[in-house]
Amino acid sequence: MRFTLAMLPLLALAACNGGGDSVPTSATPVAKATPPAGKQWVDVVAKTPEGGFRQGNPDAPIKLVEYGSRTCPTCGRFALEGVEPLRAQFISTGQVSYEFRDFPLHGAPDFALALLNQCVGVDAFFPMLDRMFANQGNFLDKQQKVPEATLQQIQGMAPQQAAIAFADAVGMVDFVKQNGLPEAKARQCLADQATLKAIGDVYADGANNRGVTGTPSFFVNGNAVDGPSWKDVETALRAAGAR
Repeated sequence: MRFTLAMLPLLALAACNGGGDSVPTSATPVAKATPPAGKQWVDVVAKTPEGGFRQGNPDAPIKLVEYGSRTCPTCGRFALEGVEPLRAQFISTGQVSYEFRDFPLHGAPDFALALLNQCVGVDAFFPMLDRMFANQGNFLDKQQKVPEATLQQIQGMAPQQAAIAFADAVGMVDFVKQNGLPEAKARQCLADQATLKAIGDVYADGANNRGVTGTPSFFVNGNAVDGPSWKDVETALRAAGAR
C-alpha cells in the first residue's frame, strides 16, 4: 500500500477541521433538473471514479465533495446540522450533487467504519453513513474505555488486523448487525484488502493532490470551502448559483 496507518499520527496534527480558499461568487442561479421517473434525486447514488460515493444528479452543475471521517466530531456536527437541509434544499432540486470521500484521519477506527459502511453496497451507503454519524458519540465513548494495553497492541498491528481488532473492541460489528448487515458479511468486508487499499488511495489522493489537511474538508466545483460548518457550505453553494 502506498498509504499506511503509520502515517496517521503525523497527519492527525491537522486536527478535525477543514479550510481552504474562498469559493468565487456567482449571481447566476443554476437550473433545476427533473429526476428520473419514479425517483427523487436523493435516491440516485453511485460510486465515483475517484473512490467516493455520490448522491444526487450526476450531471448537477454544482458538485459538492466532502472529505470526511466518521470519528471526527466536526464531521458529526455537519451530519447532524447540514445533511438534512442539504438534501432538502439543494440535492432534491438536481442543482447539487454531494460526494463523500473517506479521509481516515484517525487510523484504525476510521478504516473499520469505512470498510463496514462500504460493505452495505452503493444504494445503502448513505443511510448507513447517517446512522454511523448519529451513533458517533457511542463509538467515541466505547473507544475511550478500551484498555491502554489493548490500544497499544492494536497500534502494533498491520492495518487490516488493526481495523478488525478496533471494530470488535468498540462494538462496530454489533452495530452494523443491528442495522441489517450480517456478521459473516461484515467480517468478510473487514478483511477485504482491496477495499482497504482503495480507501487508503482516496486518502492519499486527498492529502497529496487536493490539499486536504483535516476533516471535514469541502469543495464546491473543485474550489475549497472556507470553513467546515453547514453555514460555510450553504454560503458556498449559494455563491455557486444554488437557490
